[in-house]
Amino acid sequence: MRTCCRITCRSLALFIVFGLFAISASAAGPETNTKPSAAGKGDTLSEGPVARVNGSDIPAVELKRARKILQPNQSAARLSADEEKELDRKLVDQLVSAELLFQTARKREVKELDKQVDAKMVQARGRFANEADFAKAIRDLDMSEKDLREYTRRDVIIANFVASTIAPKIAVSEEECKKFYDQNIDKFRQDEKVRASHILCGVDAKASAEEKKKAREKAEKLRKELADGADFAKLAKENSTCPSSKQGGDLGSFGKGQMVQPFEKAAFALKPGEISDVVETRFGYHIIKVTEKTKAETLPLSAVRPKIEEYLKNQKINGAVGDLVAELRKTAKIEILLK
Repeated sequence: MRTCCRITCRSLALFIVFGLFAISASAAGPETNTKPSAAGKGDTLSEGPVARVNGSDIPAVELKRARKILQPNQSAARLSADEEKELDRKLVDQLVSAELLFQTARKREVKELDKQVDAKMVQARGRFANEADFAKAIRDLDMSEKDLREYTRRDVIIANFVASTIAPKIAVSEEECKKFYDQNIDKFRQDEKVRASHILCGVDAKASAEEKKKAREKAEKLRKELADGADFAKLAKENSTCPSSKQGGDLGSFGKGQMVQPFEKAAFALKPGEISDVVETRFGYHIIKVTEKTKAETLPLSAVRPKIEEYLKNQKINGAVGDLVAELRKTAKIEILLK
C-alpha cells in the first residue's frame, strides 16, 4: 500500500527532494520514446514571482523545478499551450498551499532544528551511489546544496508542526481497519514464493558446443562437491558468474513468473534445504538451493493491521492538513502573478 500525499499537504521541500530522487532514477534508467512536454521544452517564465502569499513571494524558479519533477511522469503526448497553462496554474496553486502551511508551521519552535536538517541531508545523500550523482541531481533542478538545505529546513518545520498539532488528534478504530481489510482483501493475498540461492556457470548465447560442454562439466563437478558436504555459499562466491555470488548466491524471495521457466520449475519443486541437479537455461547452468518457501495465502487481519492503521492514519492526516490549508486560504492575502 502506498499513501498518495498531495503537495498541498506537504512542503515544497519534500516535493523537491522526492523529485531529486525521481530525476536521478530517470537519468539512470532505460531510454524511452516519451516526447518532451511543452512545459519541459521551453521556458517562458519571467524571473519575477509567480505568486505572493501574505507578502512572501514564490519565485518562478520554484515553478520551474516543479515542472522538471513532473515531466518524467507525464504522458507521451505533447502538452498544448492551454494544457501547459492549466498545469502551471495547478502547480502554482499547490505551491501557494505549501507556503501557507509553512507560514503557519514556522510559528512553532522546533527543537534541535539544525540537527534534524543535517540528518535529512545525510539521508538524501544516501539515496545516491556517490557524491557526484548527488551533485548532478541537484544541478538538474537548477539548485545548489544551500537551496536543498533550505527546502529541507522548511520540510522539517512543517513535519514537526503536523506531528505535534495534527497527528496526535488522529485515531483509527478497529472497525475502520476491519472495513478497509474486507473491502481490499485482494491486496492481502500472498502468492507462493521461494527464497533461493544459486551457482551459475554462465555461457554466452553464442557459445560453441565445446564451451557449453565445459560449463556443464564444471557445474556437474560443483554439484558433486555439494553432495559431498561442501558449503554452498562458499562455492557460489568462488565460482558463480552471477552478481549474486557476492551474497553467496542468494537471490532473495521471488514468485512465479519472475524467473526463466526452467529455473522457476526447478526452484518451486524443491523443499527448503534441498539442492537441485544442474539446471540449464539460456544463461548457462545453475545449481539451485531453496532456503525458504512461503505458501500462497491471504494474510490475516492481525498480520497486516499495523500497515492498514498507518495507511488510514496518513490518509486522515492528509485530509486534516488539507482542511487547515483551506481555512488559511480564507484569511490569507494571495496574489497569483503567473502571466
